[in-house]
Amino acid sequence: MLREAREGAGQRHRRSRRTGPWRARAGDRPAPARARPHHPARDTCQENGAPQLDVLVVGAGFSGLYQLHRLRELGLRARVLEACEDIGGTWYRNRYPGARCDVESTSYSYSFSPELDQEWEWSERYATQPEILRYLHHVADRFDLRKDVTLRTRVTRAEYDESDHVWQVTTDTGETVTTRFVVLATGCMSAVKEPDIPGADTFAGRALHTADWPHEGVDVTGRQVAVIGTGCSGVQAIPLLAERAAGLTVFQRTPVYALPALNRPVSAAETAEFKARYPEFRAAQRKSRGGTVFEPPTRSALEVDEAERTATYEAGWESGLLSGLLRTYTDLLADRAANETVSEFVRSKIRSIVTDPETAETLSPRTFPFGTKRPCLDTDYYATYNKPHVKLVDLTATPIVEITPKGVRTSDGEHPVDVIVFATGFDAMTGSQVAVDIVGKGGTTLKEKWATGPRNHLGLLSAGFPNLFTVIGPLSPSVLSNAVVSIEQHVEWITDCIGHLSRNGVTEIDATPRAEEEWCDHVADLASRTLYPDVASWYTGANVPGKPRVFLAYTGGLDRYRAECDAAARDGYRGFALSGTPAGPRLTVTGS
Repeated sequence: MLREAREGAGQRHRRSRRTGPWRARAGDRPAPARARPHHPARDTCQENGAPQLDVLVVGAGFSGLYQLHRLRELGLRARVLEACEDIGGTWYRNRYPGARCDVESTSYSYSFSPELDQEWEWSERYATQPEILRYLHHVADRFDLRKDVTLRTRVTRAEYDESDHVWQVTTDTGETVTTRFVVLATGCMSAVKEPDIPGADTFAGRALHTADWPHEGVDVTGRQVAVIGTGCSGVQAIPLLAERAAGLTVFQRTPVYALPALNRPVSAAETAEFKARYPEFRAAQRKSRGGTVFEPPTRSALEVDEAERTATYEAGWESGLLSGLLRTYTDLLADRAANETVSEFVRSKIRSIVTDPETAETLSPRTFPFGTKRPCLDTDYYATYNKPHVKLVDLTATPIVEITPKGVRTSDGEHPVDVIVFATGFDAMTGSQVAVDIVGKGGTTLKEKWATGPRNHLGLLSAGFPNLFTVIGPLSPSVLSNAVVSIEQHVEWITDCIGHLSRNGVTEIDATPRAEEEWCDHVADLASRTLYPDVASWYTGANVPGKPRVFLAYTGGLDRYRAECDAAARDGYRGFALSGTPAGPRLTVTGS
């Protein structure tokens, strides 16, 4: 782990920084104090061999909170385990300067409650991390979810009991919980990728990771700061760090395509107008390809002349939307020649913003097509490099050799700094799952099974690991969609499935090997028709040494994916094997 500043670093995760009551208007007030820890192994007794819980949910972010709410509606015994000291998931942990969502606030929010839509008011077009966290606290309090959330409890092992069709789940507190079903709501971006740079532990200054930012904040005023990494976290943090630092050195291995967010406050009139059309908007979101609402393109980028194409791209650029350019033409992610037109458009924008031609060229991506790595939404990212105290180091020309006690040594010398910020990203999609010792049928671990890449059916269950559901995991639309819309789709399918099984005395559901094979082939086939698999990105696991290169997401669209999942359920859970056991009594379900 990174070595924190010595003053009180060891206590950082044991301190709450939030006080005061929640309120519906986002504002700038802090989130409420954390929930009192609960202990499911002590709270729920195991009687007559029956499991202590019907469902154990791992993770208390957007996924886990909604999953708990839906399970409660069925009257099931459900509890959430959360490793952090408070709810919020990725929005609890990622507190770096500039952290905010890259999907518009009104879209990046729950749709299940019309009342919630009417009472919550977003203050900005793109919500900041604190505002999103306040929203999740409001949801937790409004639906009284905290009483079934156990904080500061990390799942370390889960082993399936084949005779009783239950999971034995062990935590880092030493407790063991028996549950019929487990839902992994651990998120796509929760397994932090620590820097694998020699000497990282020797730095005498302060070393930080964007995904583990101190709750009390970090004052870099008057300091020399290094940022290693220019993914989305780095792109958001760099402009704000540059505002206070005496000097900022950015170490870039691969440049990124960044689009202007054009963020602004949301007026009262806009809020009222949006509330009036929320029902229509939410319905359109659910039917959409990616969880956001727009008119899909109908033409190729190559069938229009350059003047028309440039005008279209200008409109997309000025939209302030992450998908503003990708939604312009049908073939930007399928045809290299078409993609080059939009890639060069963005590079021309970089050249127009960055005054030094050499720096502009270093910041211009040349090795991968636009959109095949997740683009970034930025506020003054490129313009930051025009400041005299900001320096860009091209690691393809002068790679990092080591971290020293004084700073960062590259092949051309040492860069002394006071603070190093590692913006090195995540072991995305699969990292949080294989980090747990999950043991399925026959003693096989999930890590062993996924050694050559993740395998599951519909992105929901992996064969040989019954009753273990995943929310927005690998081989589902997840990171290629609005996460909250995908989360709701997953949670609702899982809840309906558990309700169906429980009403019918079914105690085990497992993906069949054949269905799993067909789904993996289908996902790979769809991806092969795009430019995605050819690019080394976290979409393919290429950012983690030794991780198998597999495209990790479903590219067919959320609308098509939803139809696939619904059809499987309608057909009696086609592709899944269902069975029962006398040791598992029928669960009582009160909801529909």
